[in-house]
Amino acid sequence: MRRFATLVFLLLFTIPFGVSISGCSKKSPAVFCAGDTGPVVGQVSNITLQPKIFGISMNFAQIGQVTTPTAVDCKGTTATVSSYTYATFLPNGQPDMTIADVQPTTGKLCAGTWNRNTGGGIADFTTCNPTNKTGTVYVVANGGGVSSNPLPIFVHAVVTNVTLGPLSTDCVNDPATNCSPAAFDTQTNTCAQTTNGNGCCTAPVATTATALADTACVSQGVTSQLAARVIAGTGTSQTNVSCQVGHLSYAPQTASVVTIDENGVATAQHSGSTVITANIANAGSSAGFFSTCPPVSIQLSAVGGGGVPTNSIVVNPNNVQPITTVATDINGTILTGLTLNYESTTPTTIPGNSAASVTPTLPGAAAITAVCRPPTCNPSPFNQIGLFGNGKAIASNPVSVIAPGTNSTNLYIASTNSLYLVPVDFTQPQLGSPVRLPYQPNSMVISIDGSTVYMGSSSGLMTYSATSNSVGTPNVAITGPVLAVSPDGTKLVVTDPVRQFVYLYLPATGVIQTQYGGVGTHAVFSPDSSTVYVTLGDYNSSTGVTTPNNQLLVNSTFIGWYQTTSSQPTTDVAIGVPSVGAFFGGNPTTARSYCSETTTVGVPATTASTTSNIFYPDAGVLAPQTDRVATTNDGLHLLGATVNPAPAFIDLAISTPPTGTPGLPHVACPLADGQTQKFGATPVFTGALPGVTATAITGVLPTSDSKIAFVTYLGSGGVLPTYTPQAAGPGTLGSIALSTALGTPIAPVAGVVSADNQTFFAGTSGDNAVHLITKQTDGTYKDTTTPIAPKLPDVNGNIVTPNLLVQKPRVATS
Repeated sequence: MRRFATLVFLLLFTIPFGVSISGCSKKSPAVFCAGDTGPVVGQVSNITLQPKIFGISMNFAQIGQVTTPTAVDCKGTTATVSSYTYATFLPNGQPDMTIADVQPTTGKLCAGTWNRNTGGGIADFTTCNPTNKTGTVYVVANGGGVSSNPLPIFVHAVVTNVTLGPLSTDCVNDPATNCSPAAFDTQTNTCAQTTNGNGCCTAPVATTATALADTACVSQGVTSQLAARVIAGTGTSQTNVSCQVGHLSYAPQTASVVTIDENGVATAQHSGSTVITANIANAGSSAGFFSTCPPVSIQLSAVGGGGVPTNSIVVNPNNVQPITTVATDINGTILTGLTLNYESTTPTTIPGNSAASVTPTLPGAAAITAVCRPPTCNPSPFNQIGLFGNGKAIASNPVSVIAPGTNSTNLYIASTNSLYLVPVDFTQPQLGSPVRLPYQPNSMVISIDGSTVYMGSSSGLMTYSATSNSVGTPNVAITGPVLAVSPDGTKLVVTDPVRQFVYLYLPATGVIQTQYGGVGTHAVFSPDSSTVYVTLGDYNSSTGVTTPNNQLLVNSTFIGWYQTTSSQPTTDVAIGVPSVGAFFGGNPTTARSYCSETTTVGVPATTASTTSNIFYPDAGVLAPQTDRVATTNDGLHLLGATVNPAPAFIDLAISTPPTGTPGLPHVACPLADGQTQKFGATPVFTGALPGVTATAITGVLPTSDSKIAFVTYLGSGGVLPTYTPQAAGPGTLGSIALSTALGTPIAPVAGVVSADNQTFFAGTSGDNAVHLITKQTDGTYKDTTTPIAPKLPDVNGNIVTPNLLVQKPRVATS
């Protein structure tokens, strides 16, 4: 009984107490923005419609859409609004739905008046009825008891043209966007309207930026005020509506050239030109062009002995040598941030770099130049190439670099009459074993890194790995001679005389990147691998001989293939140092500039302006006849040799106006229309090749330090002609007697210079050997070492002349 009484007590008191507790539970207390009263955190405090500054510009009857509003609370945290309602008002606050109308629940805009209660199954707010009323109204979004900022809606006639031009100084008769009330809204917030109906302010807006130049480029860092003239209608019905369209937003096609802020102030950035698009009425229009001045001078120097800047330095292998680069534009502004390529004439031993420094990897010599080359530096729209100098390459003066020491060499010996290749490793006491090739080669080149030897043939392209000493599977789809390999090793120039094509072949993938009709005879790449120059010829299928013609072919990453003609057959090609063009053997010897000859039509820096270009124009060189040519790395000489009318050697001193100083060329492309960059090529020496009876010149081969050049030929004489150039004035022509240790040499038919310039390897007819012409302690070269006997057999077992030679440097062993 006692337990029962206890249970009743608990039921009467405990349960109601618990129920009481549950029923009196409280919600989380309100958090106010400040203090104990006022707005509550989480409630809508502010609603924003964008774009607040630009507003929305609309053509008559155009349909648009208000952007989704953003709502925040008093702490700036996003707040949720279940729905918005929209309405339009005039600047005086009165409702208006005749200039621009808005769908009340969706924010869908109409530049006119929406259909309402149309009936007949036509849904409301689907047809925008034009009223053709020009003016500005404001849209406001309401939600959560809060109204947004008023968003301006500019309604105007249909825009047909937007053109950049000078700032207006007469807002009544020549209105531009700097006359618009929108220009004042972000400046002084004052605007006295005119009564002439064009919607403009009485005076142009004051600005700290100068007007965008329409007859010149803008130097880096300089600001300019963009002004546009906005036209509605066509023909005689055109109307200037610049002050009725509100804010224009500008966007450069190439953002690296210029930045443009919300007020249309453009700041020149990096060299180049770009199309500027003006966005208006929900559409973009190409309004004009902007040009940031290109460099007209790029000067390189390095710190030499005693801390004095110099253009000739000695750098030990594996040491880093900084290079100072100073680039200036036509206004004398020193440019920063240029994307320059630092190119080397001898990348095997002294590679170029993307940075302003050089680090030799092996002993040797090279010239380093910096090139600003489109499209990575000084770009331009294709139809504006040449305007103000944009879209053209600019090269620096060369800096001569010598890395002292000696290398060992891997030499690869072959013949156009043999199926064998003989590798020679000069760190070993004996010759390498002959390597059987799939086909008889007609040409041979080696990649700059020395990893691969490429051999062309009439049956397929062959490769020999210099690292694994093995022959790869030939590509039988690629037939014909290999003319050149790009310095970066990614491309080969191969010509097929039967199919009459010149190929750019990609060895990494085994495919043809691009091709062009014709038969190539010689080819040379620019040091950065972006451009290749090719001489063409006429192929005789019955004799298998290609005769040079007057056709020249160029391929560049900027413009693709380009074919032009010379006044006479071209027999050879050599790249300029710096690579501002190419020189061509022939009668006479000529040159082509990489600076196009530009003609501008229309008003510069406007959409009505276009340029036409003669690419790779004649550079004004008319020099004595040459069959084979070569340039020296110091940029001072074009060396050539010919057999007509008699075997002779020619030395041309190179310079380019306006300085006319050899070795210090002015390498910026001409800025003025109709100008062509001219090269100076003055003959300083012409002399007969001593002791030579030649039927053809096969090569002119200068050392990379520009101290001496060797001449190879077909014919007889038993000597190797040499030429020692001088910095100024004529050099000295000589010859080296060839060793008779393995027989009687008739002629040096092919050759290659070792990377350290200590040895010239000459393949000779007569004794069918390779002679080692070595540098002596007094600086002269002599044939005192026992020649190499590769003993290359033809298909009948006869020993033939080694007329294909390439070399790969390697570290010398002690």
